[in-house]
Order: sequence, then structure tokens, then C-alpha cells
Amino acid sequence: MSDRYFLDTNIFVYSLDPVEPGKARIAEALVTRGVTSGLGVISYQVVQEFLNVGLRQFRAAMTVTELELYFFKILLPMMKVSSSTGLFLEALRLHSVDQLSWYDSLIVAAAVQGRCKILYSEDLQHGRRFGDLVVQNPFL
Repeated sequence: MSDRYFLDTNIFVYSLDPVEPGKARIAEALVTRGVTSGLGVISYQVVQEFLNVGLRQFRAAMTVTELELYFFKILLPMMKVSSSTGLFLEALRLHSVDQLSWYDSLIVAAAVQGRCKILYSEDLQHGRRFGDLVVQNPFL
């Protein structure tokens, strides 16, 4: 597969989750391929959400040093969508037209803006389409 794909925050969280090893293997493969191939895309929102989880919600919170290393090695190479007026306007349109929550609309808008064909997420309806973008739950 050579299409760009967007990774929702839950993919990163599962990639480091020892409680669900099956999901961890799948998520880790998506993250690794995203970094090594250059095809993985994330937005500033995914970075913010992951850092928050890393600091507070893992069984053993990650240290600041661990998060900095993860940021530079994993997150930064894929962070290709920044906050912008266009992103917010597209998210507002998606929120209104497609009845998405605000945060889901920001994720979908970022995936569209990142010219992705696939949005990997456990939080959105598997198979749902937004133009050329299709949502896939990799854990099904």
C-alpha cells in the first residue's frame, strides 16, 4: 500500500498498551510503517492528545524525557497537519453536515487536509467515507 494514511490518537495509545497485546501489535505496525515509509500523517491535535495521555493516563506515566524522545522519533516525523483557518472551517463544515463531534470533525478535517486515503481510528464508524477518505478500524 502506498497511500498516505492518518493515525488517530488511539492508535498511538494502543501501540504502547501491554494490557491488549493483539491491539498493541497492530497499532505498533501502523505507527512503525507510518514513520519509516513517510506515509503516516498526524495533526497537532493527535500530538496534544497523546502527550496528555502519556503524562496522565498510562498505568505508569511516561517521563518528560520519554515523551520528548517519542515526540522527536515518532510523532514529529508524521506531524504534517498544523492548526489553520482552513482546518477549523472544514471541521465546522464536517461538524454541521456530517453530524460529527467537534474533536472527531477536527481529526477528519486534518486527514482530508493531509491528503490521506485512510483514517485509522477505533472511534469513528468503520467504512464511513468522507469524499476520498475512508475510515478503517484496524482492530476489527
